[in-house]
Amino acid sequence: MNKHMKQDIRGDHRLICDFITPGSRVLDIGCEDGTLLNHLMGTLNVDGRGIELSQAGVNTCVARGLSVVQGDADLDLSAYPDGAFDYAILSQTLQATKDPKHVLEELLRIGKKAVVSFPNFGHWRNRLQLLTKGRMPVTDYLPYTWYDTPNIHFCTIRDFMELAKEVDAKVLKAEAMNARGKPITINAPWWVWNLIGDQAVFLLERN
Repeated sequence: MNKHMKQDIRGDHRLICDFITPGSRVLDIGCEDGTLLNHLMGTLNVDGRGIELSQAGVNTCVARGLSVVQGDADLDLSAYPDGAFDYAILSQTLQATKDPKHVLEELLRIGKKAVVSFPNFGHWRNRLQLLTKGRMPVTDYLPYTWYDTPNIHFCTIRDFMELAKEVDAKVLKAEAMNARGKPITINAPWWVWNLIGDQAVFLLERN
C-alpha cells in the first residue's frame, strides 16, 4: 500500500487497513461518509459494502460510487447470512450501539473475522478528569459533552477484552494508539495499554 495514502487517513483506519487481506470481501458497518470503505477499495482492491444509519452519510457514499445501504447496526445485521464476508468492520461505532454484545456477536457471525476500533474510556486523562473535576471527560476521541453524546456505552480496553471472551471470540491482533493516532509500540502488559491508549483496534474471530 502507498505509504503516503495511509498517512492521509485516520489513525484507526490505518491499522484496520493493515489487518485486511487484499481482495477480500468486506462489510463496513457504520461507514459514515465512506472514507474507510473507499480507501480499502482503492488500495486493497476489496469487494466492499457498507451500512450507515444516517441518510446524509448514505447519500455521500453513493455519490462516491460506493455500495452502501441505510441500516441500523442494532437492528439490521440479521439480514446478512452467516459468513457472508471475510471481514466485518465496526470503526468507532461500538460505543454508540444500544446492545454492543449483540452487535459484536453479529459481526462474528457475518464475517469470518471482525475488526473493531473504539475509544478507550480507561485512558489516564479520562480518569484524571473524573478524579479532579468530577465531570465526564471531554477529549479528542471523546469530544462530546455528556448530554449530547451519541456514545451510550463507554468501555475500556480491558472491558472489551472481557466482552470478547464472553462472546467466545479469539483476539488475533490488537493495537492501542496514542493521542496522535500512532500505534503504541512499547512492549507492555495490557493494563498499561488500558492506561495510556487513547483508542484501540482489535482483529477477532470466533473460536
